Parts: sequence; structure tokens; C-alpha cells
Amino acid sequence: MKILYKHIAVEGNIGAGKSTLAAAVARELNVMPILEPFEDNPFLEKFYDEPERYGFPVELSFLAQRFHQMKAAVDSRNLFQGALVSDYVFSKSLLFAKNNLPVDEFALFKNMFDLMIAQLPRPEVVLYLRPGRDRQREQIQARGRDYEQTIQDSYLDQIERAYEGHFRHARGSRVLWVDTGGLDFVASSEDLNALLSLLARPWKPGVHKVRL
Repeated sequence: MKILYKHIAVEGNIGAGKSTLAAAVARELNVMPILEPFEDNPFLEKFYDEPERYGFPVELSFLAQRFHQMKAAVDSRNLFQGALVSDYVFSKSLLFAKNNLPVDEFALFKNMFDLMIAQLPRPEVVLYLRPGRDRQREQIQARGRDYEQTIQDSYLDQIERAYEGHFRHARGSRVLWVDTGGLDFVASSEDLNALLSLLARPWKPGVHKVRL
């Protein structure tokens, strides 16, 4: 299968299967995936316990982690002309911050974000995974992160709306909204190949809703 794109991001709500699919795409391209080091964020568990107190430090920490990780990958790619496959888009930082921070803290955060994103290229294509709430809950429970087990549906809904609003106007990128509720791309090679085949198609820039 010939994948047409050299800069690919996999996105989706919490528990959508982003890292798993990003790793599979990277294997197909014979590159190392760029996987978010969420476990290195010292404020993440504290945020779920006290979101108002730890919202700014958790988002600032993620911003710094993502920028350094992506910048290093981009610089390396310039040297060796390899593909980039990540389990996030850098603008994820902005939409989570907008959802989680008060207005004054978000304004400060956005100033820093704007300086950083100007130094990074946008993905050529984004696979946005939509497994549905039941599958999403199953996957959150299966991966067993204690601090995620108490996430409310209302918060997941807020994040979904934030992604929808952000990707509504996809300038320069191809955003594929993929219904993955009926797929098991971990156990089924057929389902995985169906998802990979989307990357072998010449999509026009914009948002495309896909049902496999």
C-alpha cells in the first residue's frame, strides 16, 4: 500500500485509539511514531482532582512538551527526509487550553502558543477517530489510567465540540472524520488496512466525513 502523505497526525477524543493507530501507520512507513509523553506531565493527575487549580500548569506543561518533541522531529526530518506520524496535532494544546482555562489565563497561553506554532508545519492529513461514546468508555477503562476513570461525559462532550469547532475550517490540511465505532483495528488486520487505505487516496484540503 502506497501512503501518499509524509506528515500525518492521528487525533480524536480521550480514549479514541490515537496512539495505537499512529503506531500502526508509522510501522507501515517504517518510521518511529511521535507519541505524546503524557506520563511525563507532573500536573495531569492533579488536574483531574483540582481542575481550577492545576489547569494552567497542566496545559503549559503539555504545550512545552509537544513543542520540543515536534520541533525535534521536524528538524530531524529536514536532515533525513523521513515521514512524520504523530498521535496529536500541535493545535490540540490550544483547544484544550480554551476549554480548561479562564479567559485571562487563556489569553496568556495563546500568546505563547502563537509563537510556537509559527515554527511548526501543519500536517498534510489528520485522521480524526470517532469511536462513539460506548467504545470510548471501554477503551478508557481498558487502558487503566486511574485518573481517567472518573471523567464525566459532559467533559468528553466539551472536548468533542472543541475539536469540531477547531477542524471546521481546515486550512491547508485534509481532515478525515472517521467513524470507527464498528472497527477493531487492533484485532482485525482487515479493519486496520481499511484505515490505512484512506492514506493512499488523494484527498483535497478540507473536512471529509468517512464511514468504512
